[in-house]
Amino acid sequence: MPARCIAVAGNIGAGKSTLVEFLTRHFDIKPLYEPNEDNPYLKDFYLDMPRWAFHSQVFFLVRKFRLHREMEACQGTVLLDRTIYEDAEVFAANLARMGVIPEREYRTYMDLYETLVQVLRPPDLLIYLRCGLAAIRKRIAMRGRPEEQAIPDEYLRRLGRLYERWFSRYDRSPTLVLRTDRIDYVSDLVDQADVIGTIERTIQRG
Repeated sequence: MPARCIAVAGNIGAGKSTLVEFLTRHFDIKPLYEPNEDNPYLKDFYLDMPRWAFHSQVFFLVRKFRLHREMEACQGTVLLDRTIYEDAEVFAANLARMGVIPEREYRTYMDLYETLVQVLRPPDLLIYLRCGLAAIRKRIAMRGRPEEQAIPDEYLRRLGRLYERWFSRYDRSPTLVLRTDRIDYVSDLVDQADVIGTIERTIQRG
C-alpha cells in the first residue's frame, strides 16, 4: 500500500475502531484514534446534553484538528478513526437541530471549524461505514461503554440521517462505502479478503 492518509467515517457503533484495528494489523500501518476517553466532558454530556454539549464539541474539534495535523506529518500510511468534518457537520449540527447547542454558540463553533479546516489537507481516501440501527445497538451493548448505553434510538437515527446527508455532499477526497451490518471483517476470512481487496483497488484508482 502506498503512503496514504486514510480516514474512516461512520456513526457511533458503526465499526470504525474495529476496522482501523483490522487494517492496522493487516497492513502494519499507524492508527490515529478518536480521543473519546480523553474528553473530560463526555460523561457529563450524555447525562446533561444542554449543559455540556458546546464544551464537549469544542474539545473534540481541537483534538481532531491535532490528529489531522499529525496525520499530515506522518510518514507512510496512516488511518484516522473519524474526521473533523463529522464532528462539525454531523454531531454539532445534530445538537444544534435538537436545540441542545444554542444558535449563538453553534455559530461560534462553526466559525472555529471553518477556520481550522482551511489549513488542513483532506485525507487521500474516506471510507464511510454504513450501518443500520439494530447492528449499532448490538455493538454499543457489546462494547459496554457506560456513557453510551443510555443514548436514545432517536438520537442515533438523527445522526444516521445527517451522516447520509453529509456523505452525499462530501467531495474533499475519493470515497469508499462499506456496509458493516452485512460484512464481518473481524472473523470471516472471505469478508476480510473482500474488504482488503476493495480498499486496495480504490487506492490504486486514486
